[in-house]
Amino acid sequence: MRIDLHAHSNASDGTDSPAELVANAVAAGLDVVALTDHDTVAGHPGAAAALAGTGLTLVPGAELSCQVGGISMHLLAYLFDPAEPAFAAERELVRTDRFRRARAIVERCRELGAPISWEQVQRIAGDGSVGRPHIASALVEAGVVASVSDAFTPEWLANEGRADVRKHETDPALAVRLVREAGGVPVFAHPGAVKRGRTVSDQVIADLAAAGLAGLEVDHIDHDEPTRSRLRGLARELGLLVTGSSDYHGSRKTVRLGECTTDPAVYEALVAQATGAKPITA
Repeated sequence: MRIDLHAHSNASDGTDSPAELVANAVAAGLDVVALTDHDTVAGHPGAAAALAGTGLTLVPGAELSCQVGGISMHLLAYLFDPAEPAFAAERELVRTDRFRRARAIVERCRELGAPISWEQVQRIAGDGSVGRPHIASALVEAGVVASVSDAFTPEWLANEGRADVRKHETDPALAVRLVREAGGVPVFAHPGAVKRGRTVSDQVIADLAAAGLAGLEVDHIDHDEPTRSRLRGLARELGLLVTGSSDYHGSRKTVRLGECTTDPAVYEALVAQATGAKPITA
């Protein structure tokens, strides 16, 4: 089995529609794909409807924006009950503040001389939840940077960069609790991605493991081999699952679906922990 547990659609900051994501997952030879848009489950129905005749299994999920000690981090939540009220309210709070932050970042970019507009960013985002990748695409359109990844530097959109604006981010211990109470399974996304900014300490990860964290996303394009080896050792020490995934965003990034994958035994162990929802097949 080929299993990719981290992919985005245009319900957040990917470029594929949920149905296109399903088709592209099949074309990539995947057996299982998780749809983990940022702080939203809006893409799940469209992806589920596209499964017929594909043989693909869909894992409903979301990627949550968290912050601890001034450091941003992301938590992948799998197979939770999307209607559970406390977790749904927190996701709505994050989405609402994401919109405010995006407008403020656009204004900051304009103040720094970038000829972009809020209307342009909204056009790029379409029906998706507006975020920094959409602003990065606007900077590419305006010729300010050569690529989306070039926008995520201290010069522009990186955490604590010149154009960065802080947003509401959930305390990760609270996020772990909310995911668990909604019957879901929480996994720390790309915990060693130093190119994105500061990363949390091993002690923070240990504290989250004690609070109910289920796993670490170890095999990820932003982790080099020494980082993966260190994280595998930490996961082993803490009794955490080790997942792998592409963090696919469609054409917005160069990473391909299935570029990193999760071991089938790990996937089965993850699914076994979930009580809020089940993987969806045609």
